[in-house]
Amino acid sequence: MQTNSIPRHRAVEFGIYRDGDNNLDASQAEVLNQALAVSAKDSRVAFTVEDTTARSKDDLHTDRYVIVDGKVQQTQVSVPDDMASPENLAKFVARTLDEAERNGATQTWIDLVDHGAGDGGGLEADSTGHVMPMPKIANAIADGIALHAKEHPEDADRGVDGVVANQCLMSSLGFADALSHAGVKYLAASPETMVSPGVPSTVATAIAQHTDDPTAMADAVVGDVMGKKYDPGIGTRYGPAAAFDVIDLDGKKMRAVESSVKSLNDAIADAARHNRETRSAIRDDIKANDGMVRFPGSKGLPWHADRPAIATYTTLASDGRLDAGLRAKAHAASDAVRDLVMSHKESDNFAPFGGSDYSDAVGPTVHLPITQKQIDPWAPAVSETNNRFFQETDEAKVISAIA
Repeated sequence: MQTNSIPRHRAVEFGIYRDGDNNLDASQAEVLNQALAVSAKDSRVAFTVEDTTARSKDDLHTDRYVIVDGKVQQTQVSVPDDMASPENLAKFVARTLDEAERNGATQTWIDLVDHGAGDGGGLEADSTGHVMPMPKIANAIADGIALHAKEHPEDADRGVDGVVANQCLMSSLGFADALSHAGVKYLAASPETMVSPGVPSTVATAIAQHTDDPTAMADAVVGDVMGKKYDPGIGTRYGPAAAFDVIDLDGKKMRAVESSVKSLNDAIADAARHNRETRSAIRDDIKANDGMVRFPGSKGLPWHADRPAIATYTTLASDGRLDAGLRAKAHAASDAVRDLVMSHKESDNFAPFGGSDYSDAVGPTVHLPITQKQIDPWAPAVSETNNRFFQETDEAKVISAIA
C-alpha cells in the first residue's frame, strides 16, 4: 500500500492567504514550496491557496489553487486582489471551508502570510496602500464562516479551528480576544517581529498528527517553528521567531482574562490618580518589562509598548510598594493570561536581532504605553487602541493615568 494514498477523510484543510503585494513577496513565497513538499509526504493535509504576487509574471496578479498529494490543482489566475480587503479574506475563508467539506477534513486552519502590526492589524497591500485592521481580520474570518454555512447548510457546523499568523507581533491579547469572539479555537503566533519567510508550512503536519490532542498539537507547532532554521546564503542560518505561542481561545478563558484585566486596569487607574508615589511605582513596574521590537535599529517603530502581559502583571503583583488589593488583582490577571498559553518557546539570545533577550516574552502581549509618544504613533493608518479588548478592559483609563 502506498503511504500517500488518498484518505477518505483528510485531517486538516490548511488555507494559505499570502499577500505578496509588498517587499516580502519573494522571501515569503517559500511557504508555498514548503506546502508542496508537505502535501507530497502527508496525504492527511490539503492546502487551499490564494497568492497575490508578482514573482512569476512581470505584473501583479492573484493565483488561486489547491494542493493535494503534492500536486497543484484547480488553478485560476486573475487581476490582483486587494489582500487587505476584509471582503476578499472572507471569501477565501469560505472557499477554504468549502474545500474542507469536500475533503472531509477534521480541522480547518487559516495561515495569514504577510506583514503584521500587533493590535494594529496586518495584511499590508502596497498597491492599494491598505492595511487590514485587526478587528476586521477577525470579523472577516467570522464572515467567511457564515458565508460557508449559508451556502452549505448541510455543513453549517464547520468553523475555523485555528489561525496561524505568519506575521509580526500578532500574539497579543487584542487579537486573541477578537478571534475568540469570531469562533476560532486556537491562535499560533509570535509576540515579536519575525524573520521572513517565517512560520514553516510543516506546521500543517504537526496539526494533522494531533487533531485529537490539543496539547500535543500546540507543542508540535511551537517545536516546528522554533526548531526551523533558514539558510539565506550568507553563511549564517537563522530561526524565524524569537518567541512563539499557541494560544487557547476558549470563550470561558477569554472572559476570565477580560474580567481580571479590567479589574486590574480600574484599580491601577484609581490608585495612580490618587497617589503620586503609587503612580511612580506602577510606571516603574511597567517600564521594567521591555516592549517588543527589541532589536537594534528599531528606533521609530511604534510597538515598544506591546509588553509581555504575564511578565508585566507578575511584576505588579510582586511589588510591595503597591496596595495588597491591587497586587492580588495583578496576580489574578497574570494567572488568567497564563491559562491561555498552551505551548510556548522563547530565545534568551536571538542572533538575528543582535542577540536580544526574549526570555520574559512568554505568552501574548498587552498594549501598555507609559509615554504620550507610545500612544498610537502611527494612527489612524495603524491603531492599537481601536479594538474591543482595549475598550472593554478600560486600557484607556490606565494610559490616561500613567502616560
